[in-house]
Amino acid sequence: QVTVVESGGGLVQPGGSLRLSCAASGSIFSINAMGWYRQVPGKQRELVATIISGGNTNYADSVKGRFTISRDNAKNTAYLQMNSLKPEDTAVYYCEAVVRGYSADGAPASYAIAYWGKGTLVTVSS
Repeated sequence: QVTVVESGGGLVQPGGSLRLSCAASGSIFSINAMGWYRQVPGKQRELVATIISGGNTNYADSVKGRFTISRDNAKNTAYLQMNSLKPEDTAVYYCEAVVRGYSADGAPASYAIAYWGKGTLVTVSS
């Protein structure tokens, strides 16, 4: 089993910064990709940023130039540095980890499974 835990959310004024962390733990052989998504009440969850094992990143247009995703492979952890925050960035931020675990015989699995954290609330308000 794999657990994903986000941290770092909170209240920040417009123009401020926050750094979110996402730690994956458990039966992990490798992590193919990690990503940050966000959701506000009444709306669908949307992609914020993703990073794959090779380091390639992808960002939503709304956060390009303001947010930076990174990861520490040794710690199975991803980060989201958020600068120049706007009120419209207010949301619950969720982390996804696409994990390759182990088969019943102890060998690395041939497939990967997506695991989600429970989210961390980011509120941008004066």
